[in-house]
Amino acid sequence: MRQTFPNVSLGRLCVLFGVTRQAYYEAQIHERKTSIARSIVLSFVKDYRIDIPLVGTRKLYHLINPHLKIHGIKMGRDQLFDILRFHGLLIRRRKRMVKTTDSHHWLKKYPNLTKEINITGAEQLWVSDITYIRTLQGFAYLSLITDAYSRKIVGYSLYPTLEATGCIEALQMAISNRLYSTEHSLIHHSDRGIQYCSAMYIELLMKDEIKISMTQSGSPYENAMAERVNGIIKNEFYTKSLFQNYKEAKKHIDKAVAKYNSIRPHSSIDYLTPENAHLSNGILKKRWKKYAYKKKESEFSKASAECI
Repeated sequence: MRQTFPNVSLGRLCVLFGVTRQAYYEAQIHERKTSIARSIVLSFVKDYRIDIPLVGTRKLYHLINPHLKIHGIKMGRDQLFDILRFHGLLIRRRKRMVKTTDSHHWLKKYPNLTKEINITGAEQLWVSDITYIRTLQGFAYLSLITDAYSRKIVGYSLYPTLEATGCIEALQMAISNRLYSTEHSLIHHSDRGIQYCSAMYIELLMKDEIKISMTQSGSPYENAMAERVNGIIKNEFYTKSLFQNYKEAKKHIDKAVAKYNSIRPHSSIDYLTPENAHLSNGILKKRWKKYAYKKKESEFSKASAECI
């Protein structure tokens, strides 16, 4: 306003708009402070999204909040949502499209052992699943094995085909990384895909005295945690919709898994990172909440919310 009417005094403008000079100057100071605080917040958001490109706002708030306190910035989660929305930085989730499970086969299928299980520590239950990665050379398939207690990815493998080899490599990595192999029994849970029912995969599990559990239907609800971890790797770390080749995709997945395990907090494990949670024991506090949506939630959506 002062630029538009340079010859009109500040006092007259304040009278015109019904405010005092003091209120005007206080508003100017507040605006400068708010602008500086907003810039600091956006810089922290940028830093964390270098490591976790598509991390959601709730996780992002937990990551940057300690830094904001150091700078004396008081900001609630809803305010962070508003800032990210204003700057077009909110994340849109992508939907799964490719089927990776073939359960119509003659191989033996095992019962679901996870329905009544009470998990109190790491390496009591592993969940496994396969997802796809797009490359110019075609699809590559990512096999993941996740510890249900800590949410840590304990084994993984990216393989050019849906053969059992990729799943076997992930299982071999998980077994070699075990920390508590003699303390308690371990259950391996998966869908009824032909890879998990193959003779070599079953033999590896039995050799290490790992109990075998499988879903009883085609519903992703029965393996929701594994499906959720797939989604996190692809939706939060998977910045490119198409890689040039298998080698580039493999390099990206290696970095994504390392950052997922060491940096990303989980609301289901008291906002610890998977690596820190893996060294804990006892019941970890769940900090996620159920939110009311206008549309009716599907069975899978409810299950996935509990695995974040």
